[in-house]
Amino acid sequence: MPKHVGLISFLVICGLWSMPKAAHAQALLPHTLQLDAAKLEKQGLSLAQEAAQLGQFQQFELALPRARLASQLAPNSDKVWFLLGGLQMQSKDLDAAIASLKKAQSLNPKNADVLFALGSAHFQQQKYPAAIASYQAGLKLKPNDPEGLFDLGNAYYMTNRLPEAIAQYDKAVSQNKKFWPAINNIGLISYEQGDIPGAIQKWQTAVNIDKRAAEPLLALAVALYTKGDRQQALAMGEAALRIDQRYGDLEFLKQNLWGNRLLSDTKKFLELPRIQAALQPQGISPRTRQQPTQ
Repeated sequence: MPKHVGLISFLVICGLWSMPKAAHAQALLPHTLQLDAAKLEKQGLSLAQEAAQLGQFQQFELALPRARLASQLAPNSDKVWFLLGGLQMQSKDLDAAIASLKKAQSLNPKNADVLFALGSAHFQQQKYPAAIASYQAGLKLKPNDPEGLFDLGNAYYMTNRLPEAIAQYDKAVSQNKKFWPAINNIGLISYEQGDIPGAIQKWQTAVNIDKRAAEPLLALAVALYTKGDRQQALAMGEAALRIDQRYGDLEFLKQNLWGNRLLSDTKKFLELPRIQAALQPQGISPRTRQQPTQ
């Protein structure tokens, strides 16, 4: 559909409305626009499906207008509002995302996924108490959801409620033994607390679950290098950066909840000649910005 087609033009194109014909031999009478609500809603749901497919391919500029129109044509569908909120969140329009997700919640208060998405939006805004409240509400409806448990753990982590964070991560792993991100994050906490052997054990477990997981592999490399196992550490670090070079960026690592102790050791590791050589093909170099204390 052309980008600037108005609602009436859109309805004509979709066959949902036709122009009134002029009467003959009498004055023109006003015509009432007859809209079929069921057809409009069906068209809205079809547009939402298109938007979801486009969103899967990261084509948000094409997906968002369809999702917005879908929310007008099918305003009582919580799934459409949930989709629109998710797309807005992906596009970093967090205030709009929260408004759409709250609309979805009002239409279906029992949808735990909407509450988890609201928590994520608040988390991205660094409104951690609001994020915690949303995650907790979602977990009341879906108590064994590994991702919801993990996200609540992250929100506790950001508010320095570390024992509670670890408890949520452990619950996530109890629901899904292969959920390595939770195991990885327990390692992050252990490292900051000075438990280097404990952190290494967690990261080794995470790598054993998924050998293509760059984050625990790089963290393990840094820990082993700091411990003195340098040749193995360098090989692991090179392998991690071949998998995903974003992990050569200290700011990216900070966004992934790496703490100050690990960031400091990682900065030194990334400056090593062999690691610098591994970063060179993409022209990435480590950022040396001073990390604030959490």
